[in-house]
Amino acid sequence: MDKNDNKSLDTAIFAGGCFWCMVQPFDSLPGVEKVVSGYTGGHVANPSYEQVCSGLTGHVEAVEITYDPEVMPYKKLLQYYWQVTDPTDAMGQFQNRGNTYQPIIFYNSQAQKEEAEKSKQELQDSGKFDQKIVTQIKPAKTFYPAEDYHQDFYKKDPLRYQIEESGGRAKFIKKHWQK
Repeated sequence: MDKNDNKSLDTAIFAGGCFWCMVQPFDSLPGVEKVVSGYTGGHVANPSYEQVCSGLTGHVEAVEITYDPEVMPYKKLLQYYWQVTDPTDAMGQFQNRGNTYQPIIFYNSQAQKEEAEKSKQELQDSGKFDQKIVTQIKPAKTFYPAEDYHQDFYKKDPLRYQIEESGGRAKFIKKHWQK
């Protein structure tokens, strides 16, 4: 029997701007099995990219991370999340503006909710940011994977991904998280 057969995996759902830019930071972390781009939080079943972009479905672009909590605890995923988003910007992330790009942590258990709230409070109390931490913490709703061309976008179209990333995320990370 393969020892991987006994793994107990969990999922985390994070929204933090364009989902293209949210895959890469989590994709190569130890214990992360897969990262899927998609839509969640809205009221339309199986929305298309065009429908979500219209802003009328209530969905945000998000990533669903399947991970092994024995290797990569949820608390550690949250630490990575805070470092790749701007938790002080409620109306988008970097060059991506509007409701579909809000920073939101979607929890799928009471334990995740408590860990997310504790992590958010610790970040607020740290004084790292002059502004209030506005990232929302909400119960997970159905996660709809995005169309195939959105999956692993940073690998499929590295130049376009680089253009997207030039919108301020790397500069923000350097300013707030790198010593």
